[in-house]
Amino acid sequence: MPDDTGQWNWKELFCLFCWPPCPRAIAAKLAFMPPVKTYNIKEDVRKVQTIWPNTESPSLTTIPNYHQHPERFDLIVARTSRCNKIVCVYVKNRENPTFTILFSHGNAVDIGQILDFYRDLTSAMRCNVLLYDYSGFGESTGKPSERNINADITTAWNVLRYKYEIPADKIVLYGQSIGTVPTVDLASRQQCAGVILQSPFTSGLRLVFPNWKIARPFDVFNNIGKVHRIKSRVLVIHGTDDSIIDISHGRELHNRCRNKVDPLWISGAGHNNIEIYPQFIQRLDRFLNKELIK
Repeated sequence: MPDDTGQWNWKELFCLFCWPPCPRAIAAKLAFMPPVKTYNIKEDVRKVQTIWPNTESPSLTTIPNYHQHPERFDLIVARTSRCNKIVCVYVKNRENPTFTILFSHGNAVDIGQILDFYRDLTSAMRCNVLLYDYSGFGESTGKPSERNINADITTAWNVLRYKYEIPADKIVLYGQSIGTVPTVDLASRQQCAGVILQSPFTSGLRLVFPNWKIARPFDVFNNIGKVHRIKSRVLVIHGTDDSIIDISHGRELHNRCRNKVDPLWISGAGHNNIEIYPQFIQRLDRFLNKELIK
């Protein structure tokens, strides 16, 4: 993935797409930028493991709110099929939510930076939410890679299905940016209540070379090759001024979906500020509380 200025390191891109290709190791370097972790896992006075702010992190964290209402949060550390341990936080906004959202976050953040926002957002949508950190992010072990994040989301899905006994038709998969990769992968294999793709991209190769339309076996993060297999309803959201992932990616994925609803193209929105636009909240509410419950 490019950095926040939209710039690529062309030396690495050459290594990524040269022949013979060696994409996955280089792709991990390009796509994943784990931040300095914003939290640590410690025991509280009840001898229960919880997350606490990492005072050495330069990033803003909203974890203190976690401790104001501990009954609303469950911390789960689960082992994946690839032998990594991932950190999940289940936010219990309601006893009988409309849906539970499984959220896969974007790059360069961890749970500590997004917990408060998605607690409030999903509460407004009358939903619960499970947040998780990819392998190598936050306190999750291992290294981030395409195979690992696909295993990570499967583990998070199993937490909802078997620990909390939530039916598949009550789970909405929601991915943002790089988080659309595990979201599309899981949704192409598991039917669920619905799918939300925010600022998605078609594939690693097409992200770098927008005019490249021929499928290649060495392509990475191949959303375009999987999205047509999704049977659930899909909502695509993208900003028209996204300089990191052009809106053409969102449009192409929307067109490939078999069971799509009206997309949301937010005029003037970039890659990292979609959430500040009022139409974003309005469209989520319509999808979650009208279109999915018809």
